[in-house]
Amino acid sequence: MEKELSKVYEPKKVEEKIYKLWEKSGFFNPDKLATRKKQQATSYTIVLPPPNITGSLHMGHALNAIVQDILIRKKRMEGFQTLWLPGTDHAGIATQNVVEKELKKEGLTRQDLGREKFIKRVWQWQEKYGNIILEQLKKLGASCDWSRTRFTLDKDYCQAINHAFSYYFKKGWIYRGNRVINWCPRCGSSLSDLEVEYKEKKGHLWYIKYPLKKNHKSQITNHKQIPNYIMVATTRPETMLGDTAVAVNPQDKRYKNLIGEIVILPILGREIPIISDKNVDPKFGSGAVKITPAHDFLDWEIAQTHKLPLIPVIDKNRKMTKETGKLCQGLKVSDCRQKVIEELKKQKLLEKIEDYNHQIPHCFRCGTIIEPLISEQWFLKMKNLAPKARMAVKKKEIIFTPKRWEKIYFDWISNIKDWCISRQIWWGHRMPIWRCQIGSKLKVKSSRLKVNEEYFVSVKKPKRCPICGKCNPEQVEDVLDTWFSSALWPFATLGWPKKRKAKSEKRKTDLEKFYPTDVLSTAPEIINLWVARMIFSGLEFMKKTPFKKVYIHPVVLTREGKRMSKSLETGVDPLDLIEKYGADATRFGLIYQIMGGQDIRFVEDHIIMGKKFCNKIWNASRFVLEQIGKPQNPNHKSQTNPKTQIPNLKQLTKADRLILKKLEDIIKSVNKDLENFRFGQASHTLYDFFWHDLCDKYIEQFKRQETRDKKEEVLLYVLLTSLKLLHPFIPFATEEIYQKLPIKNKGLLITEVWQ
Repeated sequence: MEKELSKVYEPKKVEEKIYKLWEKSGFFNPDKLATRKKQQATSYTIVLPPPNITGSLHMGHALNAIVQDILIRKKRMEGFQTLWLPGTDHAGIATQNVVEKELKKEGLTRQDLGREKFIKRVWQWQEKYGNIILEQLKKLGASCDWSRTRFTLDKDYCQAINHAFSYYFKKGWIYRGNRVINWCPRCGSSLSDLEVEYKEKKGHLWYIKYPLKKNHKSQITNHKQIPNYIMVATTRPETMLGDTAVAVNPQDKRYKNLIGEIVILPILGREIPIISDKNVDPKFGSGAVKITPAHDFLDWEIAQTHKLPLIPVIDKNRKMTKETGKLCQGLKVSDCRQKVIEELKKQKLLEKIEDYNHQIPHCFRCGTIIEPLISEQWFLKMKNLAPKARMAVKKKEIIFTPKRWEKIYFDWISNIKDWCISRQIWWGHRMPIWRCQIGSKLKVKSSRLKVNEEYFVSVKKPKRCPICGKCNPEQVEDVLDTWFSSALWPFATLGWPKKRKAKSEKRKTDLEKFYPTDVLSTAPEIINLWVARMIFSGLEFMKKTPFKKVYIHPVVLTREGKRMSKSLETGVDPLDLIEKYGADATRFGLIYQIMGGQDIRFVEDHIIMGKKFCNKIWNASRFVLEQIGKPQNPNHKSQTNPKTQIPNLKQLTKADRLILKKLEDIIKSVNKDLENFRFGQASHTLYDFFWHDLCDKYIEQFKRQETRDKKEEVLLYVLLTSLKLLHPFIPFATEEIYQKLPIKNKGLLITEVWQ
């Protein structure tokens, strides 16, 4: 390295060189840190939320990576054995969609290739593009231990998934059932409730007359005339063909005399009852709602209570089934709606139509409108898992910051439903479930295989069917929900389920040394998708919470307060900012904006400010180095090592003592802010101190001093301490400057002793 700082700070020349220096040192790896005498035996662990292999770095990724890197760099300098474990997620639906789009350009579908060849094609894509985002994180300065990089389809990770699945299956917590699920016709797969995006759309509310059956009961009850029909309001008239009841709230006086009556379903003429259920909202529409159990979540639950039949009228291709009769069979849903409306008008049963804005569910990956429909899927029971996860946060075993996010967590975990874990795609962890072709109910004892009616679990293809002993068992086609695998991330990445007790401290496994992890930093939208599931998985398999603290970082929005979108060209690419201003400026400019609010409205001005601040640090450091290099007072001999010792305050001026006292206060303030995840406040404090207290006041005063005596020591000490405090925020420039400081036994700033 050059002995002097260049006149101008040029990030492009510094950043690549410095990152290679860090990687060569090996200090991203906690095993290397453990060999240093000053290093504590205490570990500090963060797992990187695994980005999808389809992804490229966006502002949310960048902000979260900066937050984690700040925490890791500080703890590394404090002497902890720090592990920041990176990796990627196979992202079942997202990745399959990407590869299918590539096939479409060739005029092919995945069905044309077949399952085996298609999966081979996806692996080829993954090898080419799967780790791009990790390389992009390096440009940002992320100090992950890349030697421990994990992928959710690694061989060891797959073994962990199969172990977890087998464990749940053996306990009887995994079952197959017919329930209403979210179906994406485009992806051809089920989705969990948390994988659905609701978008407000302009629609209509149709008011339909359902005629009462004549002579069913006395037409006069309590001297009140029963009308000839009941008015039902709906946003989806086409689904009425699958109605099996009309429901009203038991407290709704308008319909009290109609409960128990029979109505004739328009168009099809089917007889269905009027029932009462407390889940009906009397303020919606007319207060009477149609119950279509095969195509609505609430209706399905009401049907279970009242033992109503299920009639599927929409198939997985969003076409009407034979149950809809000659009028609509085979039609698309939209065409069926028009047919139904026309027929209702002919029969004079359509009372009125109102404009109505409502939330329409869309697939979170491809944007297709979701179709709720009855389907046979695999579910994981939440009855025994959810309460433990709830109590862990309730008892403060896990602390959320900001605290307000606890409510989101508690609301979901307290009202959780069984988890639909099966997906009808090809890319992912294929479920290790096999089906006996004969379908025998024979129970067979087996130490290796778990028998459950006609289904059993086996990681490998069994040589002999354990149920009938005759057939060639068939593995189910479904793969596991991607979130099932990522729920195990904090411990499956550390070697679980392999367990062994170390005979000595030095021989501890990663699982023993680094679990539980210390902090999880993530986005608000995956609190329930991922955070909650990691919590109940960690408690069930490790008997410990997977992390002690959860930091929910702000969402980075556009200047106007809207979500950034690549498709709408409102997104900002952090790599463009790094190219233009440098990684340090991008890091500092982003983190500077986290001041406790829920979201960040991004403006490039803050990145420009970060660039100017980096230049200020650089120029001030050049000045200090120049002063240290000048001849000192011949009567003065320095005995101070600025790495460890504060200059003797008795021999200093008032200005010296003032800057040192201010620095002492800053150290306490920054430490407190970072321990409490107040990253913006810490960055503001450092900015104000360095720019105003050090540069504008102390250095300017220094320039006017004729005698220096111990001034150089004060300058060097304050600069070095400032570089340490700034390093987690501005790692590249501070490391480069540190390498030029004339101090003894110098290593790397990345492992300097924190204040």
